[in-house]
Amino acid sequence: MNITWNAQGYTQDFSFVHQYGEDVLGLLTAAPGSLVVDVGCGNGALTEKLAQRGYRTLGLDASPEMLESARALHPDLTFRKADALTFTLPEPAGALFSNAVFHWIDADRQPQLLANLARNLRPGGELVCEFGGHGCAERVHAALERAFAVRGLTYPRVFYFPTIGEYAPLLEAAGLRVTHAFLFDRPTPQQGPDGLRAWIDMFVRAPFAGMDAALREAIIADAMEQTRGELLRPDGTWIVDYVRIRLRAVKG
Repeated sequence: MNITWNAQGYTQDFSFVHQYGEDVLGLLTAAPGSLVVDVGCGNGALTEKLAQRGYRTLGLDASPEMLESARALHPDLTFRKADALTFTLPEPAGALFSNAVFHWIDADRQPQLLANLARNLRPGGELVCEFGGHGCAERVHAALERAFAVRGLTYPRVFYFPTIGEYAPLLEAAGLRVTHAFLFDRPTPQQGPDGLRAWIDMFVRAPFAGMDAALREAIIADAMEQTRGELLRPDGTWIVDYVRIRLRAVKG
């Protein structure tokens, strides 16, 4: 995963991530009592929702900051530091659940990710996940790309946003049969009058690594001005043009 998280800010100002993720839980069919692993559990909010459904849960995350937050917020649940590409479970899971994680993993590592997920599922176990799909936040990323370019800089596209047609074959190659696949727009309101700036601060960190603070602020201000007409509502709420891909696949 190519980001170091501000766990406190994530929990305080970006609760929409796990709130929207609650809809994804509806695809789970594993029986109560099954081991369901939350891959990329973040602050543990959805791990708790899984436990409330009667599952035995384990939350995995690569971020020490997020795990510290998860353990503080949910002391009765179990969380473990682990890499999604290499983790090994003590027993095969009945289901693996993941929300807003896979788009942080580079395209060339997706086959390794899916092979490892399949390896940790029991036969008939399911993978249920949602992450950024093709075109996610494209207006924001395109504006940042232009703001970088006019200053002689290259904006690196560090996110992986596939189509269903691109992703389903990867699942099948890993031995996972796709039963549900949706790609849909989900315009997402942000908090406060500087909501877009806060979103960029939280989620678009790698392209600004090592950059002078004044230059960074100028680029963000430029991108906000470019997108004001499309993404700023009359009531002053900023919208980010999310696109999500939601999937369920079963291990054969």
